[in-house]
Parts: sequence; structure tokens; C-alpha cells
Amino acid sequence: MTPPRVAVIVSGSGTLLQALLDNAQGYTISSVLSDRADALGLERARAAGVPTAVVQLKDFPDRAAWDRGLLRAVEAFSPDLIVLAGFMRILGEPLLAAYGGRIVNTHPALLPAFPGAHGVRDALAHGVKVTGCSVILIDAGVDSGPIIAQRATEVLDDDTEETLHERIKVIERELLVDVVERMTTGGWQVDGRRVLLRR
Repeated sequence: MTPPRVAVIVSGSGTLLQALLDNAQGYTISSVLSDRADALGLERARAAGVPTAVVQLKDFPDRAAWDRGLLRAVEAFSPDLIVLAGFMRILGEPLLAAYGGRIVNTHPALLPAFPGAHGVRDALAHGVKVTGCSVILIDAGVDSGPIIAQRATEVLDDDTEETLHERIKVIERELLVDVVERMTTGGWQVDGRRVLLRR
């Protein structure tokens, strides 16, 4: 039986991708795609022998054309699951329509609190004592999809945005590896806002 195929989409350094590459069990990282040709994540993929593709916005006449181009690039690798690992764009309708319920993302806060690009900074600014990370299924909103799993960490009195984010990144990598393994080996079920992992 062929292991499930996971496509990973990155924009930056690819530390989440590296965690998946280092710990893939029961599935295959079949492709890594990026919206940036200089993304370090692409180098990590190539070093691991994983096929890559670059889909840059500047290579398309408009955002709608880019959305369709990203879908075509993803479809070329026939993934069973898509993981956004530090991908810094909101997905458009074409990919959501084709792979809805099969696109996973991480966020450095305990959603639904502190969505958006500054989850760590916003949590600090609000003075919370506990924050963490979330793994969600993507929908058309911003960090608003059903929550698959979460992990918490204490906010220390002397934390800066940088120190807190580094601590969150550690548990974020561990949680994503665990979730992707469970989804690809046991499956999952969505019941309204609840995501139930079968193993």
C-alpha cells in the first residue's frame, strides 16, 4: 500500500518542514512548494531529495491567476494532505474548493484567541499567562478553521516577543509532526467545529 502523500507549502526558512522531513512516519513528503524562489525551505526539500515547485505572484497577471496556478502546481503532485508550514499568504478559493478539509496550518497562539500575523505579540500585549500553538484545518477566513489540536506554554514575566515565539516554535514543531502522523495513519472526522483524530 502506498503511503499517503503530503504536500508542504512554505514561504520562509522551513523549520516546520524540517521537523516533518526528520520525523515522517506512515506518510511521504511528496512535494514542497513555495511562493518565493529564495525560500530556505526549498533548499531543505532539495537536500532531502523532495521535488519542489515555485509559484511566485509576480509571474502571474493577477492574484486570481496565481491562485489557479498554485492549484495546478499542487495537483501535479497528487497529495492526500496539504500542510502550510510558515506559508504567509491566505489561500484562494481554487485550492480551498479542491482540497477543503485536507489543508492543515499552524498558528502561534491558542485560537480562537489572537488570530492573524501577530499572534505572539498580541498575546503578550494582552498580558495572558498562558499561550501556545494551534493546528487547524484551513477555511476561507484568517486562522478561523476548525481546531485539530493545541498545546500550551506558560508566558514568563521576562518574556519578549522573540523569547516567547522561540518557545512556541518548539512545541509547534512537535505538535505538527504528531498531528500529521495521526491524520495520515488514522484519518480524521470533522463534526461541525470539532475535528476528531481517529488514532
